[in-house]
Amino acid sequence: MKTVMSLALSILDQSPIVDGSTPKDAVAATIALARRADALGYRRYWLAEHHAMGGLADASPEVLLARLTAETSRIRLGTGGIMLPHYSAFKVAEVFRMLEALAPGRIDLGIGRAPGGSGLVSAALDSRDPAGFPQQVADLIDFLEGTTPAGTPFARLGAMPSGRTSPDVWMLGSSDYGALLAAELGLPYTLAHFICGDAAHVTRAYREHFRPSARYPEPRVIVALAAIVAPTDAEAQALTWPVALWRLRLFRGLSAPVPSLEETERYPWSERERDEVERTRRVIAGSPFTVREKIETLVEAHLADEAMIVTILPDYALRLRSYELLADAFAARSRAA
Repeated sequence: MKTVMSLALSILDQSPIVDGSTPKDAVAATIALARRADALGYRRYWLAEHHAMGGLADASPEVLLARLTAETSRIRLGTGGIMLPHYSAFKVAEVFRMLEALAPGRIDLGIGRAPGGSGLVSAALDSRDPAGFPQQVADLIDFLEGTTPAGTPFARLGAMPSGRTSPDVWMLGSSDYGALLAAELGLPYTLAHFICGDAAHVTRAYREHFRPSARYPEPRVIVALAAIVAPTDAEAQALTWPVALWRLRLFRGLSAPVPSLEETERYPWSERERDEVERTRRVIAGSPFTVREKIETLVEAHLADEAMIVTILPDYALRLRSYELLADAFAARSRAA
């Protein structure tokens, strides 16, 4: 039976590769988690796009989404996101119209302008100048909806397969650039809190400047948060350190799987490294009710309609448990209301 939650919760999966596993294992874990999220009552399941990173397996979320349409029956599926400067707007529209044909009314197209990798990756992908991103977004929407203005070179082009439903387009961002562009175009907006931290002014500016569009008459906001849930606050806090070590190494140019808890405990942390971790930590960690209260506070501060949770742990079973505990905590709130 589907869990009824007091707040709409969604999942952002970066398909992490954990110590002792392979990229193939990471993809299998994503498929398994999507199935479980569908049963638990999560609203959306989004896949991230990262390139040439030793700790993250999914460079082609649109391909994996096609598999997930057959693995799930209710949950919305999407990207968080497609890094549009890497691609042709028309090709992206075609891909997502195909996904919409596979799962009508369940597809989200989250788009961003970040590279999802290094400058070398952008060169290898023959990426476009990010300065053209706003026009790419406008073109993409026109291709999806069949609204390319008459008199323009592509006026008679429509992305196939056409149909009565169309993917929802979400703008992703971690600054006011994406928020204000989303507001100008009348698109829903997702704030990457796990990247930028507390930035309630960004989502407030989005709502204040929002211009209603034909498809989205009202602003819609998701706040994407990093969270780790365990039975106790102490265990959850201990589980934050493998990810902290992984990110510390990543910032220093070492792209590798997420280290185990045992390796993390053996690591000779310097005082400077611990200070750096504490200063940049943006993960909510604790028992189910501790995390629930913190999520509710952040959702209220950002005037968000729902929360999207990204959880990276050194073990896939622990990650699954974290999402199950969180769903149960919000279901308990719903039962008590």
